[in-house]
Amino acid sequence: MKRLSLLLLGGIAVVAVAACGGGPPPQPVTPQQNVDSIAQAEKRRQDSIDAEAAAARAREEEERRRQQRIADSLAALGKTTEAVRTMLATMIHFDYDKSNIRPDDAGALDQKVGILQANANLRIRISGHCDERGSDEYNLALGNRRATAAKQYLVSHGIDAGRVETVSYGEERPLAQGHDESAWAQNRRDEFEIIAGGDALRQP
Repeated sequence: MKRLSLLLLGGIAVVAVAACGGGPPPQPVTPQQNVDSIAQAEKRRQDSIDAEAAAARAREEEERRRQQRIADSLAALGKTTEAVRTMLATMIHFDYDKSNIRPDDAGALDQKVGILQANANLRIRISGHCDERGSDEYNLALGNRRATAAKQYLVSHGIDAGRVETVSYGEERPLAQGHDESAWAQNRRDEFEIIAGGDALRQP
């Protein structure tokens, strides 16, 4: 009986303590980050990294294109200059013992007029040549007449005479070494050489 009384008193004491708020203190709540907020922040960070990388790639591509445009422009300029040089170097030929411009060579001279007009700083030298027949003195004079005839054609079409020099080599510099009409026809010619202003030539 005494033992039962002690148990009852103990139970009452526990109930009383609990009723008076004597239980264990409340545990602090650890704030939990919102999982969605973390994901959004990570996505924004990744988007920023991706945007910077895309901008860097765009800058690199633009620089590559700029370099390619420069290279293409230089290549085109080189091709243009080479093409103009080729046109300018085209020889004209003469009949035996003649210095008059043949109709089929006038077109080549007209091209040279256009080139000289399009390139104001360009200066050229015309050299007159002959085949092996005739004396050295005669052929030097004939070569001079041939070079002068081409120069006069250019001047008559508006080219300043000071931009065109002439020289005669007579029979001294044959193109063809044969001793027949085929070789002689090749050697009766005027050649055209750039002496100034030929670095970057424009097409007419």
